[in-house]
Amino acid sequence: MFLNKEACSSMSSPASGLRLALGAILLLPAAMGCGSRSDSVSAKAGEWRHYAADRASTKYSPLDQINPSNVDQLREVWRWPSVEAEADTEYRGGMYKSTPLYIDGTLYITTSLSQVAAIDPGTGETLWVYDPRSYDAGRPANAGFQHRGLEYWSGEIDGEPAERLIYAAHHRRLISLDRLTGEPDLAFGDGGMVNTALGLGRDINERQYTHSAPPIVCADVIVLGSIISDGPRGPKMPPGHVRGYDVRTGEQRWIFRTIPQPGEFGNETWLDGSWEYSGNTNVWTMMSCDDELGFVYLPVSTPTNDWYGGHRRGDNLFAESLVALDARTGERKWHFQAVRHGLWDYDLASAPNLVDITVDGREIKAVAQVSKQGITYVLDRETGEPVWPIDELPVPQTTVPGEWSSPTQPMPTKPPPFERLGFTEDDLIDFTPELRAEALEIVDDYVLGPIYTPPLEVKEGGKLGVLTLPSAAGGANWRGAAIDPEAGVLYVPSMTKVMSFGVRPADAARSEFRYVDALGLLEGPRGLPLVKPPYSRITAIDLNTGEHLWQVAHGPGPKDHPAIAHLDLPDLGSASHGILSNGGLVLTRDLIFIIQADYDSSRMTFMGDAGHIRAYDKRDGAKLWEHRVEPTPHGTPMTYLHEGRQYVAFTVGAGRGEQSPALVALALE
Repeated sequence: MFLNKEACSSMSSPASGLRLALGAILLLPAAMGCGSRSDSVSAKAGEWRHYAADRASTKYSPLDQINPSNVDQLREVWRWPSVEAEADTEYRGGMYKSTPLYIDGTLYITTSLSQVAAIDPGTGETLWVYDPRSYDAGRPANAGFQHRGLEYWSGEIDGEPAERLIYAAHHRRLISLDRLTGEPDLAFGDGGMVNTALGLGRDINERQYTHSAPPIVCADVIVLGSIISDGPRGPKMPPGHVRGYDVRTGEQRWIFRTIPQPGEFGNETWLDGSWEYSGNTNVWTMMSCDDELGFVYLPVSTPTNDWYGGHRRGDNLFAESLVALDARTGERKWHFQAVRHGLWDYDLASAPNLVDITVDGREIKAVAQVSKQGITYVLDRETGEPVWPIDELPVPQTTVPGEWSSPTQPMPTKPPPFERLGFTEDDLIDFTPELRAEALEIVDDYVLGPIYTPPLEVKEGGKLGVLTLPSAAGGANWRGAAIDPEAGVLYVPSMTKVMSFGVRPADAARSEFRYVDALGLLEGPRGLPLVKPPYSRITAIDLNTGEHLWQVAHGPGPKDHPAIAHLDLPDLGSASHGILSNGGLVLTRDLIFIIQADYDSSRMTFMGDAGHIRAYDKRDGAKLWEHRVEPTPHGTPMTYLHEGRQYVAFTVGAGRGEQSPALVALALE
């Protein structure tokens, strides 16, 4: 249940340009304490029962034992080495991205190899381990051995109280475990497992299909998405249809086809029969649920293939859309398509945030979806109506033979983007006249244009690609945003990262596509970024007014690079390819905790062996504290209260050896 408070006072937009570029804190009248509050923040004070604290995906805890007056006293108090090192396999896990749950005095976490462990939250001692040997099925599709977490459910089964830990393992199995013992629920599916490769309505190559994000339980239905390979040889790929399973039995209750079939809403947006063979269009990231409405919210990704859509002409519903379903039946209640006929890999990569807000005196049950484009879409979560008008923006059209592009794309009038949109010469680095001249020379081989400029055909004697901001490697990625339900303020970590977009004719011996991608990550002068800072930032957005409250650079960035060190610059923000640097964050009553990989200015690269967790003041973005951790942190932090002591925990490392993965817990001395 969401309880409304009075609306916040109106606020003007923040300044931009050099003031922002140098990482200045942009202050407006604070909105803290107004807005709305969610009773779903935690079923019990100090707990963290779902991936993002609650099913509304707030990533918020009201705990305040750790606060601005003592945050500098935080220290590592224990470290749990991941049990994946004990797995009987030669495979190594990838970056450890899981976020633990804290339920009734115990921590629960998945490993990169799809194991589940229960951990003593005060000491880091392992209590039990469940290992389905998912790795025996081989390397998972797309991102390999990476896993983000699990879901929790409590209720009654046959009149008896029951608690379950539910997750989807890499070997395409949906698994239900008893929370207390870690034993599979034998009444669920086949001995505690459901084969998720079945029931899609199409035969698939199972090696192209897997899971890494936690499912979500909404209205006693497990809602499950999937990961599908992003490197296909042709347009025929597994569909990313979303399914609902009975939480008690594992029986598949419904399927929502993200690629509509004949007779279904949206089928006509897949021209030339492309609905029959096209794939992807999947929910590979986390979802959100409104328990009161019984609605589940699906952030849907790009269709096959990310950069060339000539085999799937048309708008391609429900790709790159936010879709609200009745979780009990799978019925579509509404949808909003953020990108029509995607050509930029602008899939919706994170769970939307649910919050009650008050706009011009009107109370609204809202949903806010941040995007790789640097755009926040704010909608009524019951009806799908925009909270503020969304305009149709005319966009450049494709010149690639056989391709199709939409004449317009939707652009919200509020909130302002949290990243720069499009690329002009004004965006180029200009710390010194010499650096700017070098930047101009670099971009001479490329096309600059507004956002949604489509990829061009890369051919001999022509331009090398299209440059635009943000790229698929920038904006807001899978760690998403956090929302303060008491204030209605959204906090968004994001990156400014340039990519070159293009396609080239495919080699018929290696691909069934007419065109394949010709992409590149572009360096600027002397290895510096090509564009002005900040390169990574945190933005606070008041959803009651649709305005930014402040924006700060996150991380030092290249300020110590020999070409600019003499300028004595403030933090410029640290950003890389979107994997290491796009830090996940958690909110408490007063603070923002956020992780980031360390940046080596001398080599202009991220270091693989260390990183930082930092604390910022929620009111104004002031950096209050930072702590170096080894190895590199990857998982979104969480916080919990155990036996009267508040902890902040997050995962670090990858694989084995010096980068051994672990769960790290901090607390006050």
